Amino acid sequence: MTITSPLFINGEACAAADNATYTRLNPVTGDTASVASVATQQDTDRTAQSAAAAFPGWRDTSPGERRRLLLAAAEALEQRREQFIATMHAETGATEQWAGFNVHLGAEILREAAALTTQIEGQVIPSNTPGNIALATRQGAGVVLGMAPWNAPVILAVRAIATPLACGNTVILKGSELSPATQGLIITALAAAGFPPGVVNYLTFTPQSAPARVEQLIAHPAIRRVNFTGSTAVGRIIAQTCARNLKPVVLELGGKAPLLVLDDADIEQAAAGATFGAFANAGQICMSTERIIVDNAIAAPFIDALVNRVNGLPKGLLGSVVDMKTVERCNALIDDALAKGARLLTGGKAESTLMQATLIDDVTPDMRLWHEESFGPVKAIIRARDTDEAVSIANDSPYGLSSAVYSRDTARAWNVAQNLQTGICHINGPTVHDEAQMPFGGCKDSGYGRFGGRAGMAEFTELRWITMQTQPRQLPF
Repeated sequence: MTITSPLFINGEACAAADNATYTRLNPVTGDTASVASVATQQDTDRTAQSAAAAFPGWRDTSPGERRRLLLAAAEALEQRREQFIATMHAETGATEQWAGFNVHLGAEILREAAALTTQIEGQVIPSNTPGNIALATRQGAGVVLGMAPWNAPVILAVRAIATPLACGNTVILKGSELSPATQGLIITALAAAGFPPGVVNYLTFTPQSAPARVEQLIAHPAIRRVNFTGSTAVGRIIAQTCARNLKPVVLELGGKAPLLVLDDADIEQAAAGATFGAFANAGQICMSTERIIVDNAIAAPFIDALVNRVNGLPKGLLGSVVDMKTVERCNALIDDALAKGARLLTGGKAESTLMQATLIDDVTPDMRLWHEESFGPVKAIIRARDTDEAVSIANDSPYGLSSAVYSRDTARAWNVAQNLQTGICHINGPTVHDEAQMPFGGCKDSGYGRFGGRAGMAEFTELRWITMQTQPRQLPF
């Protein structure tokens, strides 16, 4: 049965003004996965206006009521678990395990946001003016535009809107063209929870129409904050558009996460962490381990342990990659590396979206795989002479999102972590690790700003200075 995905504007599911739709195909079978509405310029403007009209009332809603609705949304999300799994599998080829985890963490993000509603704090600042009470206060900024990708469609779409809602903002979620129905289900859950009309809105576009409509939204006077999760190339465009319109933006972009295996690492733990970090969701996670950097002193036993684990992965565990473009990109990376002297340890080129877990050893800087994000199940093994060289290799990347260090000496690993140019680092844990309350984000070409916890509150509130004079003030004239 074909899944349909309408727009959601001012509390109502609706078709586009001109009834236009587009079709998303199943990446494995080629069958129709979903049919989504294509928002017009008129729909886009109406959505911004409706979110703006709803903002004052939502900003002034009590924190207890906002918390109640966010908790109800978490329950409504979990109640739709089977729908999410089926829809996410049809649209992106995700496994049941990955789709189920998306629902679980999405609900946790909503619950964490609910906990934040009573933690939006200010400050009393001593004033030099007698009788003057000076306050720094935080309040909702206005309408927040959130844009989320397809690879973790529930987690990342919920993250784009949960903390903004907790802080008293109204939101517009722009769905991915590759997972419109999956992300539309999130809006269905929030609507079932009872959010007032205009507080939560949902728009979908075609790949061709999206750039103009997104630019229209960012330029709209009602939009006061923007957040985007996706590729660095598109993130640059979003950042430039926000800069032209003086709109603050949170960007979580591409990654080339290094996993460092020092000479005193627990080999089996490191191999387990590398396997999970590299191949969860077929390597299509922004935090995915892309470069496995191992000290020469233990390279042989570590690589043996890693290859054994990868070869023992159950058939079908990786799921499908999202489209044939991914297959073509990964095949080209393999061809380039092997032509320049690298060695294929396991896996190899693919002819369909059901790709194998692939490890390539002896990767060097003249190979594309050293620098370019594969965003698929093709991973580089790089050997380092010592710890200093391992850190240098890890930092030889324009990206800086996640990283990991394996060592039995945690103090040594801590010092290594301090020198890695990434927003996130895990010691003796995989590069893929997410929790709702953590300050999630990167540096360099992986973006700026943070989602999660108190850091997220700072991104999605306006900090205001308000004074109150409590006794007559002597003025100079």
